[in-house]
Amino acid sequence: MAARPGLWPALLGIVLAACLSGSGAQQSATVANPVPNPVPGANPDLLPHFLVEPEDVYIVKNKPVLLVCKATPATQIFFKCNGEWVRQVDHVIERSTDTSSGLPAMEVRINVSRQQVEKVFGLEEYWCQCVAWSSSGTTKSQKAYIRIAYLRKNFEQEPLAKEVSLEQGIVLPCRPPEGIPPAQVEWLRNEDLVDPALDPNVYITREHSLVVRQARLADTANYTCVAKNIVARRRSASAAVIVYVDGSWSPWSKWSACGLDCTHWRSRECSDPAPRNGGEECPGSDLDTRNCTSDLCVHTASGPEDVALYVGLIAVAVCLVLLLLVLILVYCRKKEGLDSDVADSSILTSGFQPVSIKPSKADNPHLLTIQPDLSTTTTTYQGSLCPRQDGPSPKFQLSNGHLLSPLGGGRHTLHHSSPTSEAEDFVSRLSTQNYFRSLPRGTSNMAYGTFNFLGGRLMIPNTGISLLIPPDAIPRGKIYEIYLTLHKPEDVRLPLAGCQTLLSPIVSCGPPGVLLTRPVILAMDHCGEPSPESWSLRLKKQSCEGSWEDVLHLGEEAPSHLYYCQLEAGSCYIFTEQLGRFALVGEALSVAAAKRLRLLLFAPMACTSLEYNIRVYCLHDTHDALKEVVQLEKQLGGQLIQEPRVLHFKDSYHNLRLSIHDVPSSLWKSKLLVSYQEIPFYHIWNGTQQYLHCTFTLERISPSTSELACKVWVWQVEGDGQSFNVNYNITKDTRFAELLALESEGGVPALVGPSAFKIPFLIRQKIITSLDPPCSRGADWRTLAQKLHLDSHLSFFASKPSPTAMILNLWEARHFPNGNLSQLAAAVTGLGQPDSGLFTVSEAEC
Repeated sequence: MAARPGLWPALLGIVLAACLSGSGAQQSATVANPVPNPVPGANPDLLPHFLVEPEDVYIVKNKPVLLVCKATPATQIFFKCNGEWVRQVDHVIERSTDTSSGLPAMEVRINVSRQQVEKVFGLEEYWCQCVAWSSSGTTKSQKAYIRIAYLRKNFEQEPLAKEVSLEQGIVLPCRPPEGIPPAQVEWLRNEDLVDPALDPNVYITREHSLVVRQARLADTANYTCVAKNIVARRRSASAAVIVYVDGSWSPWSKWSACGLDCTHWRSRECSDPAPRNGGEECPGSDLDTRNCTSDLCVHTASGPEDVALYVGLIAVAVCLVLLLLVLILVYCRKKEGLDSDVADSSILTSGFQPVSIKPSKADNPHLLTIQPDLSTTTTTYQGSLCPRQDGPSPKFQLSNGHLLSPLGGGRHTLHHSSPTSEAEDFVSRLSTQNYFRSLPRGTSNMAYGTFNFLGGRLMIPNTGISLLIPPDAIPRGKIYEIYLTLHKPEDVRLPLAGCQTLLSPIVSCGPPGVLLTRPVILAMDHCGEPSPESWSLRLKKQSCEGSWEDVLHLGEEAPSHLYYCQLEAGSCYIFTEQLGRFALVGEALSVAAAKRLRLLLFAPMACTSLEYNIRVYCLHDTHDALKEVVQLEKQLGGQLIQEPRVLHFKDSYHNLRLSIHDVPSSLWKSKLLVSYQEIPFYHIWNGTQQYLHCTFTLERISPSTSELACKVWVWQVEGDGQSFNVNYNITKDTRFAELLALESEGGVPALVGPSAFKIPFLIRQKIITSLDPPCSRGADWRTLAQKLHLDSHLSFFASKPSPTAMILNLWEARHFPNGNLSQLAAAVTGLGQPDSGLFTVSEAEC
C-alpha cells in the first residue's frame, strides 16, 4: 500500500533523530543522504524557510563560537559540518510559534571549538550548514565558514626614515603582518592618528602606503604603521621623516658710505628662506666690499683733527697689547698652581687613609670593654686565593702586629685601617693575583680592614653596599685582611641569557678561600619589583676561572646551602660562608615583570651662552647608580632641577621615550628636530650600561632670559610614564641641590670590633644563651623571628649552630647605623622569660 506523500519527510526526520541520538553515536555521525528532495505535489509555501541562517565567524584564541539557525514551519533542524551530521546532544533546541504566520518555528544553536576546526587538515575550510524539515520537504541554509583568527608579529615591510626637501612628495610603504581576518592598517604621526579626511595633503593607498603629496615643515615627525584585527594590534618600527629647507639669500642691502680705507660694503642674509631642519646653507658670502671711486675718498693728514685721530688709534693699539701680555702672565701663573694641586691630590689618593677611633674615656661606666685576646698571634694566611691544579698556590701575607694595643686601665683602641703605605701594599698585593686585576684602584668604590674573631663591618659610603662580619665568623687565633669592592658593569663581563637582566651592582668581597666559621652578610641594593609570578631571581657568583655560576635560586633555597638571601623591597642581604664576586640577576616570567628606574633632571649651574642643556638620566633605582651620576654631574658643573621620580620599566620590548613640551617660544627655542627621543629597550633592560640619558638643547632668544618653564615627559610605550613640570630661574634657583647631597654612611668605611655593632657584645651573648635552647612556652628564637617578621626563614636559622645569632646578625645588617634598639628590646623582653630584664637594651649601653 502506498504511503501518503507528506508522510515520508516526517518518517525520515524521526529515523534521522533516532540515528543521531542513539547510544554510541560519534561526534559527527554519518548518515547516508538523510535529506530527501521536495515531495512531489507538496505545497511549496509550506517548505521551511530560514528566519536566521548561520554566518561566517572567527575563533579568537580558545573561545568557542556559536552558530544559530531558525526556520518556520519546521519540525526538525540539524546542523551538518563538513559533510557530517552533528550529534543531537550537541544541539540546543527552542520551539516557538511565528507571530506573523502562526506556523511552528524552531531555533537551534551549536558551539564549535578550536579543536574541532583544527582537526580539518588540508586546504578545505571548516563549514557548517543547517537542514530544516517540514511536512512538505526540506530546505538547506547557506554555509557558514569558521576560521581561526590570528595576526603574526612581524611586518612584511616597515616604513623607513626619510629626509626630503620642502614640497617634495613622500611615500612611506607598509605591508602588515599576515593575519585572518586581514589586518586593517592605520598610520600615526607622533602618536596622533593620520586622518586623510581631515588633511587632503595625505592619503593611504590600497597597498597601505602613506603618501604625502607635498611635504610641509609640519610633516617632520615620527610615523608608525599600525595593523590590527580582532585578535591583536601590531606596531611597526617608527620612521623619522625630516622635511628640510635649503637656505636662499635675501636681496643685497644698499652700499655703505665710503670709509677711511677707501672702501664701502653691502650685505645680505640667508633668510629668504632660512635653512631649516638640516637644509643646506646659502652658497657664497654674505658681505661684499669694493673700493670707493668717489672724490670723497681723498684724505690728507694736514688737519689737526686727522692727527688727533691717528694718535688715538695708536694709543688704543698699545693698550690692547699690554692687556694681552698681562692676561698671558696671569694664565701661566694659574696653570702652574693648578698643576701643583693635581700633583698633591694624586699623592692623597694613592692609598687608603688611616681611620681610627679614639680610646674610651675611663669615666664612662656604660661603655663595654673587652680584654685583649692574648692567644691571638701574628699569622700568615696559607690558603690559596684561587686554587688551581697547575701549580703551587700563591700565599697571601698579612701585616704583622696585634689589632689590640693595650692602654691604661686595661682598655684598648681598635685600629680601623692601616697607614697609607700599608694601603698601597695591600692593593699591590691584591693586584698580583689574576682574580683581582679588575679591582678599582681608587678608594671611593673600595673599603678594607683587618679583622679577628671580634668581627666588624666594611661599607662603601653612599652605595648601600656593606659587609657584616659577625663575632666568631673568623676563627680565634686568625687575623684576616678583608676588602669590599664595587665594580662598574662595563669592567666586568657578566653574560646574560634570554630575558635575564642585572638587578643589582656587581660586588666583590674577599679574599676568596679564607676559612669562615659563621656566614657573613653582604648587603646591596636592587632595582627589581620582585614577585613569584613575574620574576625568577638568581644569585650569581664568579669562579676563580672567571666563569659565572648560579649559586642560589631565590625561593628554592635549601637550609643547608652555603648561600641564603633575605630579599626586601629595595635591598637584599646575602648570607655566605664563601667570599667572592656576586650579582643578583632576574629573568622575566611575564610582561608584568618590572624594574625601577630613577629619573633625574640636571642642567648647568651657570649658563654663559645662549644654549642651555637639560640632561635626563634613566638609572637603576639603587644608591650606587645615583652616586655615580651625582659625582659625574659635579664634574660637569650640573645641578638637579627637579625632584627625582621613579618609573616602572616593564619587560614588554617597548622603548623608553623622552620629550619636552610647552617651551615658551617668545623666550626659548628647542633644537630638537623630532617630537621625542628614544632609549632602546635592550639598553635599559640588560642593566650593564651606565649613565643612560638624553639631552634636550634649548636656546635663549635673549641673553637676559633667566626664567624657564616647560614640561618633560618620560614614558615607556604602552607602559608607565612620568611628567616633570620645570619652572625655575636658571641663574639663581638651587632649591633641589640638597636632595642629592651625599652623606657618609656610618662615618668610616671600616669598623672593627664592638663599635661595628648596635647591640652591645655582652647583651648579645646573654640573648643568644637564653633564646637558643628550645622552650615549651614558645619563648625562644622562633618567637623572636616572628616578632621581627623573619619567620619565613625559620628552616635556615634552625640549620645553624646558633639560630639566635643568625637573627641578630640579620638585624644588625638591616638596621645599621640608625637601628632602633628600643624596638629590638621590646621584641626580646616581650618573650615572657623570667630573666627578661637582663635583655633590656638602651642607648646608654652602646
